[in-house]
Amino acid sequence: MRFLLAVLCAFLSLGTARAQTDSALYPLTQESLPHANIQHGRLTGPFEFHSATFAGTVRRYWVYVPAGYQRRRGPPPNLLVFQDGQRAANPEGSLRIPNVLDNLIAKGDIPPTLGIFITPGNSSARYPDDLGMRNPDHRAAEYDSLGGDYARFLIDELLPEVARTYRFTDDPRRRVIGGTSSGAICAFTVAWHRPDAFANVISLIGSYTSIGYRAASDAGPMLPGGDLYPGLIRKNPIRPIRIFLQDGANDLNNEHGNWFLANQQMLSALEWANANADAHGAPGPRYDVNHAWGEGGHSDAHGGALLPDILRWIWRDAPRP
Repeated sequence: MRFLLAVLCAFLSLGTARAQTDSALYPLTQESLPHANIQHGRLTGPFEFHSATFAGTVRRYWVYVPAGYQRRRGPPPNLLVFQDGQRAANPEGSLRIPNVLDNLIAKGDIPPTLGIFITPGNSSARYPDDLGMRNPDHRAAEYDSLGGDYARFLIDELLPEVARTYRFTDDPRRRVIGGTSSGAICAFTVAWHRPDAFANVISLIGSYTSIGYRAASDAGPMLPGGDLYPGLIRKNPIRPIRIFLQDGANDLNNEHGNWFLANQQMLSALEWANANADAHGAPGPRYDVNHAWGEGGHSDAHGGALLPDILRWIWRDAPRP
C-alpha cells in the first residue's frame, strides 16, 4: 500500500510539474484577462440539473450572459457550450472563457455570445460542494461514449431548460460546442450525431483514445472507444462540421492510447475525407478543419492561450451586429 501511495504521489507531482511547465510555455494573453474599461457580461449560477437521460445523476451549469443582452429585442446571441464547466468558467484557471468572451465581444471580433458551462454528472442526489475542480464520478460514462445519449441530454433537456430564461440562436452554424480531454471528444460526438444542432467544435487535448472501450461479455456487447473515430470519419459521409484540433507532443501515452498520435489521426482522417470527396467530385459539405500542435502535455494551458484566436477562426464569417 505504501508503495502504491508513493507511485501515486510521484505521478501527481509529475502532472503538476508538467502543468506548471505548460503554463510557463503558453501564458495567457491579455485577451484572457479581465479589463475594467470594457462592458462585462454576467456569469449566473451554478444551477443544479437532474437529467432524465442520465437518471440518478446531478450536475451543475453556469450561464454567461453577454453585455447588452436583451430578452425580447434584436437577434438572439450566438451560443458556446463548453464541457467541464467548473474549469471552463474558473476565473483562476487556464481557460477563463467568460473573460475571453467579454474581450472579444467588446472588440467586435466575435458576435454577442451566450455561454453555457456544464459539469459532468455525479451519481448523487445533490452535487457535492467539496468537489471543486475535480471530475464528477459519471464523467467517463458520459464523455467517452460514442453513443448519442449526451447529445440527447444536451439538446433535448438542458438547452430547453436554459431557453426558458435566455434566448440563443438555433442556427447550428452560429453554435459552438467545445471541451478539453474527454470533454473534447464529448463535444465532437455531439456534433457527429447532431450537426443540425452544432456545426462547430473546439477540441483541446482531445481523448480520441480507447477510454470508452469495453470488451464484449455476458453482460453486453463490445463498446467502442474514441480511437474508432478516424475510421468512422473515413467511411461515413462528410458532416457539415467546422473543427479546431489542438494537442501537444508531450500529451499522455498510456494503456488507453497515445493522445498526440490520436489527434494527428483525427486530422489526417478529416483531411483525407475532404480530399477523397474532391477527387470523386462528390457533392455536399466538406470538413472545415484547422489545428495547432505544440510541445505541451495533458493540460489546458496551450488551448487556453489559443482560445481567443480559435473563437475568431470559428466565427470568422459570422455576421456582426
